Amino acid sequence: MKRLITFLPAIVLSVLALNVLAQFPMPQPSSSQTIIQEFGLGNVTVKYSRPNVKGRSVFTDLAPYNEVWRTGANNATVITFSDNVTLEGKPVAAGEYALFTIPGKDTWTIILNKGTKLWGAYEYKQADDVLRFQAKAVKLINKVETFTFGFSEVLPTTAKLNLMWDDTRVSVNMATDVDSKVMTSIEEAMKTEKKPYFQAAQYYYDNSKDLSKALQWINAAEAADQKAPWIKYWKARIQLKLGDKNGAALSSSAGIQAAQAMNLPEYVRLNSAVLIQSKK
Repeated sequence: MKRLITFLPAIVLSVLALNVLAQFPMPQPSSSQTIIQEFGLGNVTVKYSRPNVKGRSVFTDLAPYNEVWRTGANNATVITFSDNVTLEGKPVAAGEYALFTIPGKDTWTIILNKGTKLWGAYEYKQADDVLRFQAKAVKLINKVETFTFGFSEVLPTTAKLNLMWDDTRVSVNMATDVDSKVMTSIEEAMKTEKKPYFQAAQYYYDNSKDLSKALQWINAAEAADQKAPWIKYWKARIQLKLGDKNGAALSSSAGIQAAQAMNLPEYVRLNSAVLIQSKK
């Protein structure tokens, strides 16, 4: 009993010391990161932790081939889509998903799962999978020390979601359909007092819609602002696409003059480029 009493203060001191250490701020071995990418009419958000290689064998010790991986460190990686998308052609409803993977030498299995609150993949359940599909793994010339998610080739309706670590990159093709929503928005906006003629004409031009209607709208925009060189630039582009080279030349020439008067060298260059095309 005396020996037990003697050791009690030491035990208490040890517990206190542990509490002090637990409260001491320290950097995390695997830093957390949240990336947000505008995509279509919404966003794609990835929240994950970033382990480092630290000289280890990644696909033997850290993310072994043919085993479910949390796709990062600490909590399971979570990906959120604010709008409906497709991943490698497969539909995914807007929402929040855990992003698990099964690494392979040449091909990875990408998994969207309901387990967004899981720590790691220890309690992962295949029954909670929402989607599984395959993605190719590519060898990198320059190794990546810190596990990294990123987006590339981001266009209005398509993009690539990339994950990179050590000597490997895996890319997932994403797509979203915004055209029907934009067309509905344009139709409704044209019923209002303040009609978006300029923006609507741009959208019709960029998405190969009815160019005669685009020309009507850009003419309406020009009538409301005769001195805007950006409107004349877009009018010239629409005319050129319609095959009206003379009209495009007149519009771009007027755009150059308007840009010079406003000291906007960017629109001098842009209108000049269209003028050159109109004379070919």
